[in-house]
Amino acid sequence: MAVAIIGVCLLGFSKGGFLGLGVMALPLMSLFVPPLQAAAIILPTAIAQDFLTLWVYRREWSAWNLKIMLPSMFAGMCVAWLLAASLSAAHIRLAIGLIAALFVLRHWLSGRFERWTPKPSAATGIVFGAIGGVTTMLANAGGPAWQIHLLPQKLEKLPYIGTVSILFAASNFIKIPGFATLGFLTRDNLLIGLTLVPIAIASNYAGIWMVRRVSTEMFFRIAYVLMFVIAIELIRGSVRELW
Repeated sequence: MAVAIIGVCLLGFSKGGFLGLGVMALPLMSLFVPPLQAAAIILPTAIAQDFLTLWVYRREWSAWNLKIMLPSMFAGMCVAWLLAASLSAAHIRLAIGLIAALFVLRHWLSGRFERWTPKPSAATGIVFGAIGGVTTMLANAGGPAWQIHLLPQKLEKLPYIGTVSILFAASNFIKIPGFATLGFLTRDNLLIGLTLVPIAIASNYAGIWMVRRVSTEMFFRIAYVLMFVIAIELIRGSVRELW
């Protein structure tokens, strides 16, 4: 529960505007419970946060990006749902650890590889929308793939946050039948998730307030180091278990 509270707060700050922090929540919780169970526990809190975030940014979003990315995201999530039924918890932990580590390395080394980043187009929207659909279903981490398509467009901050918020909200609603058919929307998981909703909403408000007032450079430096440490531990533990 202590780790779940930390994870929910990270999700709240992320949905409030500190995009990227939420990627830490599932890897952190996956150190203690099976990854898809962790994702099911935080699903009610994520949906509650989505309602608030969508209201705040309801007039700030990119219609062109959403028209391209939402259908491809749905297709990617369907593929991930088929994969999740045949993967063990160790396999999914390994996938989450690799995704989180690559996310951090991409951030640290982005300047060196910026010239190889594909230029945004309908094709990149479809490809990275679908990749984000797979990673958000398995690892609650669609953001990194979506950002590869969105960030080079240099959208204004609020339309960018609004677009990503709609993608996350849509993916979370699609997860409801997905997790239900996989057997993770149990009574206990839902009760824990609902218990965390007040904390989720409070942290969401805190994120919205902070994103307009707080310098985030040092905040993110610490967060990326912690995320990388968690990712390495997930990779180490899952490889040892599979071996």
